[in-house]
Amino acid sequence: MIKITLPDGAVREYEKGTSALQIAQSISEGLARNVLSAKVNGEVWDATRPINSDASLQLLTWNDADGKETMWHSSAHLMAEALEALYPGVKFGIGPPIENGFYYDVDLGEHTLSPDDLPKVEKKMLELAQQKNVYNRKEVSKKDAIAYFQEKGDEYKLDLLEDLADGSITFYEQGKFTDLCRGPHIPNTGFIKAVKLLNIAGAYWRGDETKKQLTRIYGITFPKQKELDEYLVMLEEAKKRDHRKLGRELDLFTFSDKVGMGLPLWLPAGAALRERLQNFLQKAQVKAGYLPVVTPHIGNKQLYITSGHYEKYGKDSFQPIRTPQEGEEFFLKPMNCPHHCEIYKSRPRSYKDLPIRFAEFGTVYRYEQSGELHGLTRVRGFTQDDAHLFCRPDQVKEEFCKVIDLVLYVFRALGFENYTAQISLRDKVDRAKYIGTEENWNKAEQSIIEAAAEKGLKTVIEYGEAAFYGPKLDFMVKDAIGRKWQLGTIQVDYNLPERFELEYTGSDNQKHRPVMIHRAPFGSMERFVAVLIEHCAGKFPLWLTPEQVAILPVSDRFNDYAHSVLEELKNSDIRGYVDDRSEKVGKKIRDNELKKVPFMLIVGEEENASRTVSVRKQGETGGDQGKMSISDFAALINREVNERLASIK
Repeated sequence: MIKITLPDGAVREYEKGTSALQIAQSISEGLARNVLSAKVNGEVWDATRPINSDASLQLLTWNDADGKETMWHSSAHLMAEALEALYPGVKFGIGPPIENGFYYDVDLGEHTLSPDDLPKVEKKMLELAQQKNVYNRKEVSKKDAIAYFQEKGDEYKLDLLEDLADGSITFYEQGKFTDLCRGPHIPNTGFIKAVKLLNIAGAYWRGDETKKQLTRIYGITFPKQKELDEYLVMLEEAKKRDHRKLGRELDLFTFSDKVGMGLPLWLPAGAALRERLQNFLQKAQVKAGYLPVVTPHIGNKQLYITSGHYEKYGKDSFQPIRTPQEGEEFFLKPMNCPHHCEIYKSRPRSYKDLPIRFAEFGTVYRYEQSGELHGLTRVRGFTQDDAHLFCRPDQVKEEFCKVIDLVLYVFRALGFENYTAQISLRDKVDRAKYIGTEENWNKAEQSIIEAAAEKGLKTVIEYGEAAFYGPKLDFMVKDAIGRKWQLGTIQVDYNLPERFELEYTGSDNQKHRPVMIHRAPFGSMERFVAVLIEHCAGKFPLWLTPEQVAILPVSDRFNDYAHSVLEELKNSDIRGYVDDRSEKVGKKIRDNELKKVPFMLIVGEEENASRTVSVRKQGETGGDQGKMSISDFAALINREVNERLASIK
């Protein structure tokens, strides 16, 4: 017999070899019908896989992120089976689940595939799904695996096999399709009730631009057609909110091939927006006791060897900068934290000095593959709202709680109300990818768990998501149309202080090691602005928007008065511009509506004579607000801004 511990702490006994699905059936047939996979000792398994020793067990359904991931991984295999049936001789690269759905990289050989062909593939997938074919897991020797794919002539699977050790290789079979895969998968194809293939793109094998370009097919599946229909409506809304589209329309940022892929250029309106965000956080940081620092855009290679970033991320960095001096190499800065460690180390520190909080809006550079670049959300040069706190071990939890308060202040200010705090811990099994001692990791993980509980956060624990040097708290935010984004992160780190030999003199006059807390409420300015654009559909909060008002003279005769209105508003710190184009006022209103300017002031004969403005508010619920004096309008704007900022303190 084996003992199975369920999430509520209940312990049940079952015969050795019982599967998670059988355990679900012993609890409730209704539950069993919805089980997609299971977490066994924190690792996601097939629900049908035998459990042969005592274990903790969590049954995963569509309501769990890992359940969705299992479904979408299985859907990639189903799509591959459909493609193999429709296009004989097709070869397959990799087909993982992604945040929303899945993709598979395929070599179609002599065949071609266009968006017009996708409905045919969808139809075949649904036909196969209705067969309720079981996903069978099979352990295979490396020799047999190589022989199988040599016979198929699939060089991509043979390439993947080179990196796998004998004894760790598994195949999965469903229907007439067999794939090299470690799983897990859903019990059978019948769970897949609704299919949509979304996009076709090119992708180099292994992300290497010197290798063959494969066809990447993206898709998503659901257990109910209604859920797919709702998702497609959300996708249409997402297209309207796409930050790349709105960024062009609002003149916020651009890219230039001559400057380089993934290197954004901020236009005046975007720079103003970014600067206002930066000033907002800087003001809050000064109030919270942070000290501003500035570090170079490059660093000596030895700096990143010491920190461990070179070993972990060297391949994702730009090529080293070699100087005329023999053996001297620099890197474009991939992280700010090693530089801040050196600032801490620049002079002796006492326990009375701690905590010390260094903050920098530091630009860093990482060589992302060209196929992974995406607007502002995935770039090669980005600015982090970085800070590193150096504190005594007894100060860690208090400092961590204060950082949580700062992150939540930022979220409230920008209208992110729906979020979950993800406690990202080490992998339960594979500890090789982490640096530092077991003792320090345990202390760091416990500090985060306690701080999150103390602040009353809604949390989930994810094993294997920690940074290589320490655990972290990641804030997963849902935007206005229900999409989930990772915004804001806080990390506890006992390891970099060890690697950089950081010290402070304690009250016992002995040397001690400080603890380091990494934090970035925005994450990166680029990605945060992208998410903010899509969250508010370009209609920024009044306190933040680059232009608060557009002044529209009804004819050229009133341009001078319009400019005098603007000057008076500037004296009240109100941002705006005059639209003095020789166009009809109706067209000006329509054009400025598209620019998402919160207020429009129409000025003509009557307004000029009475020194007033006719106020129009942006949006369907806005419209004409009547006439008012310039000073009354300025007071209205400043009152709205001040009340909003006061409400979030």
